[in-house]
Amino acid sequence: MKIKMIKDLEYYTALDYDIAVRALDESEGGGFLAYYVDMPFLMGDGETKEEAIKDVKSAFEVYVASALKHNDRIVEPKHQTMAKRLNITLPNYLLEKIDAYTKNHNITRSAFIQQASKQLLQMQS
Repeated sequence: MKIKMIKDLEYYTALDYDIAVRALDESEGGGFLAYYVDMPFLMGDGETKEEAIKDVKSAFEVYVASALKHNDRIVEPKHQTMAKRLNITLPNYLLEKIDAYTKNHNITRSAFIQQASKQLLQMQS
């Protein structure tokens, strides 16, 4: 089974990022401001909360497209990236194959195992 880990625009827009929204007072121009909690530099505004959220999501898509183009690191939602360490046992031949694959694809063993697990579980659903 060949696993291809694709982190593209679709991948990032499907993640469950937290968006904060706050009302702007008249000295700030009124309306609403929305921003990504994990990326407060990404902001959007609008006359309504919905408009502000739509605006910040649009800004997010532009940011991700640019970051992908320039191979910049893109922060994933903290609550989704929290990990739990586990100890597993694998036969040496399998570990060697995993290590060769991960080296050629510039990913970690953990990322490989996560993606393989997700793919297998999706096939089972």
